[in-house]
Amino acid sequence: MPELELTAGTVEYEDTGGSGPVVVLLHGLVHDATVWRKVVANLRTDHRCVVPTLPYGSHRKPMRPDVPLNPDTVVELIAEFLERLDLSDVTLVENDCGRAQSVAAKHPERLARLVLTSCEAFDNYPPGVPGKMISLACKVPGGITLLARTLALRPLRRLPIGLGALTKRPVPDEILDGWLKPLLTDPAIRADFRRYNKGVRKTELLEAVDGLRKFDKPALVVWATEDRMMPRAHGRRLADVLPQGRLVEIEDSCTLIAEDQPEELSEALRDFIAETR
Repeated sequence: MPELELTAGTVEYEDTGGSGPVVVLLHGLVHDATVWRKVVANLRTDHRCVVPTLPYGSHRKPMRPDVPLNPDTVVELIAEFLERLDLSDVTLVENDCGRAQSVAAKHPERLARLVLTSCEAFDNYPPGVPGKMISLACKVPGGITLLARTLALRPLRRLPIGLGALTKRPVPDEILDGWLKPLLTDPAIRADFRRYNKGVRKTELLEAVDGLRKFDKPALVVWATEDRMMPRAHGRRLADVLPQGRLVEIEDSCTLIAEDQPEELSEALRDFIAETR
């Protein structure tokens, strides 16, 4: 996997290459680029898919300890990532976490389109019981290790208070094992995870709304109708905030639409990009 040395640290990423429209896909907490594997497999024939693994707990390369690590840092990291790879006319796609909203608000220059799929928004931050558990674990000594070990127990993986809240269907164990291994085995990754979550500003995504109102470029909001963490009404609200926003709802799915309904999500992305080129 290629990697890029950025101000905050080294970021690994997948790049399918090719001359098609550039799609940059962003994942959420305790996931890595593999959460997009099915969508990438679908789109790579006619799109260039670029998928960074962000410092959200499933990354393998610790960030620099002398650089602040928080959601604002990651927003700047994503903007720097796009610049260093000289990516332009980008379709920026997020799922679960809300950093793409802040990137669109602060650094829209390299973006041609924005796609928000079942993600944190407005005041739903951190979202749901799992988000609040992560926040608590980062404040308690040994809490992150205990959280990771609990999530790693295979009989508990479908519980709605953990990763089971994110999907209707089980994520393959080998994928989940990959997501959890860095937190389980590397104290530096646990330190990154703690720093990031302790740096959360509850007002960040409310502040991003003003920037989204000025993002006058094609925007698609894709929402899972059975999401347990992201209120369904937030999909419509985001689409209404964006000047060129439109809403697509996908049934029989929870937050990680790329896991539950990858074909439907891939086709929604393909159609949206084709219609707005």
